[in-house]
Amino acid sequence: MGRPRRLRVVSIVGARPQFVKAAVMSRAIRAHHDEVIIHTGQHYDAAMSAVFFEELAIPAPEFQLGAGSGSHGQQTAAMLVGIEQILEAGRPDWVVTFGDTNSTLAGALAAVKLRIPVAHVEAGLRSFNWNMPEEINRVLVDRMSMLRLCPSETAVANLASEGMQQGTHLVGDVMAEALEMAIPVARRRSTILATANVRDGAYILATVHRAENTDDPLRLRAIVDALNALTEPIVLPLHPRTRKALDAAGVGLAPHVRVIAPVGYIDMVRLLIGARLVMTDSGGLQKEAYWAGIPCVTLRDETEWVETTECGWNVLVGASSERIVDAARTFAPAAGRPALYGGPGVAATCVSILERASA
Repeated sequence: MGRPRRLRVVSIVGARPQFVKAAVMSRAIRAHHDEVIIHTGQHYDAAMSAVFFEELAIPAPEFQLGAGSGSHGQQTAAMLVGIEQILEAGRPDWVVTFGDTNSTLAGALAAVKLRIPVAHVEAGLRSFNWNMPEEINRVLVDRMSMLRLCPSETAVANLASEGMQQGTHLVGDVMAEALEMAIPVARRRSTILATANVRDGAYILATVHRAENTDDPLRLRAIVDALNALTEPIVLPLHPRTRKALDAAGVGLAPHVRVIAPVGYIDMVRLLIGARLVMTDSGGLQKEAYWAGIPCVTLRDETEWVETTECGWNVLVGASSERIVDAARTFAPAAGRPALYGGPGVAATCVSILERASA
């Protein structure tokens, strides 16, 4: 029996985690099918966007929408108009969306209104916190998707509890595949440790970008107070939103907090694998820390990646200065680290599911 018919797939990307997932998915899609990438421009400067395409060898986007910043409504509306025009002209077999950003929502909504089937990569995640824009996006996109490609059994169970068993598949996480490929490259090529003036195993890697932390001056100040209270080197690639929020709040960072500009994927992987500890509000970095065997302190009140906390490699501390400092000084991971969220072959599995659903 020959291969299934050649599919026309449109992939929607716009933010850093999506670029990483798309790097793996595009290779698997283009091995046997035609793909068009739409870059919404949600992350639009070179450090947040272009460098990822270069480092990860992602095919150049056929369409750049340049949506840029703005309110959620403005940003999503600009993307929706642009994506709809492209889909209406091209009529692909599938639209593939990633994660939980405004780009994800706009891509799914444009497609479903045109009766083009949607596949959602990283489906079924839930924080159960409706104050998070990401939670609203992921719930709506899951509901609109014909195929929901889940990274964990927890995600599958979440969808089942919402009545979405049909079209739901446990596949694992494509980011595991990307990290495995990136680690040896990062060890060979990256000079970021020298730039940040730190040594392997002798610093904390911190990231803060989620709106729940940056848009709440009390939470932001508490996190900064905790970083300042620690004495070991902390490397902090500073997200533009966080920089603006720090300036607006009049909050300063101590000299041992090494503030650097946002970095590309290869440099970020090098910072990760060299760190003693990760402190973050990023979902992606929680997973990557687990895969790399680096203990993680999560600056949130909940996580979608509950398996990492259940395994004893991730601890939730919210925005409590006392809890953050205590965890940074005393948190020790569990002895075992079971395999989570799949490994090589996840992207190929996703493509196979697309093929079967198209037969």
